[in-house]
Amino acid sequence: MKKIVQCLLVVATLFMGSATWAQQKIVSLNGAVTEILCELGLQNQIVGTDITSNYPAEMQKKPKVGHNRTIGAEAVLALQPTLIVGIKDKDGKPIDIKPELVGQFQSAGIKTILFEYDYSIDGAKKLIQGVAEYFNQKQKAAALIKKIDEPLAKVRKPAKAPKVLFIYARGTGTMLVAGLHTAPKTMIELAGGQNATNDFENFKPLTAEALVAANPDAILLFDSGLESLGGIDGLLKVPGIAQTNAGKHKRIWQMDGQLLTGFSPRAGQAVLELNTKMTQITP
Repeated sequence: MKKIVQCLLVVATLFMGSATWAQQKIVSLNGAVTEILCELGLQNQIVGTDITSNYPAEMQKKPKVGHNRTIGAEAVLALQPTLIVGIKDKDGKPIDIKPELVGQFQSAGIKTILFEYDYSIDGAKKLIQGVAEYFNQKQKAAALIKKIDEPLAKVRKPAKAPKVLFIYARGTGTMLVAGLHTAPKTMIELAGGQNATNDFENFKPLTAEALVAANPDAILLFDSGLESLGGIDGLLKVPGIAQTNAGKHKRIWQMDGQLLTGFSPRAGQAVLELNTKMTQITP
């Protein structure tokens, strides 16, 4: 009889845990976390997201609360969430969002969970494991990690590692290039290329002189960034672009921003896509 009671208690506990998650109203402040939640089958519990949460397509229809440091507490709290999720670095500091924003959520009595994360393949895998474990879906983590590893196994070393320059663009008025300790640099190197600018950290404004000096073999942009410049023809009009090897050969690559730098369950897919572009360059 005692064993029966113990079994019933275990079942009841599991049921209550499932019911608790079923009642959540989640606001996700990171695109990679959003993707993982959807992969875990929790998409119907998401009531709002940040702007980077554009995959899967159904997430584009969710209310948006802003982007990175422009996210305001009012927009999030207006959705009446019971849980807010985001990311933090190894030191526990929020990534992208303002630290005081977390304090505002907590003061409002909203449970806020930040998962440790860094922009790397290992970081993507740890994020998957952390989110899956928190939502009692640990058994699904292996399948998501496999989605990263399978494309990576197909990556082939280019005949010659091309120099690739990543440009973050929002029209000609905002053009930044990626240096050390950036997600684009990591992705370029994972795909078998060389980052074209390594003499500074993070991002800095693009200049014609630096562009010509770097002389990249290819230029990489978010598809939205290239569109903001008027496509390839518009980019080639930017001073210095046409004088580079990339410009001369019109070797301009574009990829979805969240796919390229989100380091989500699609990180392996992103590396393979970029690697395929690199291996098509004739030495």
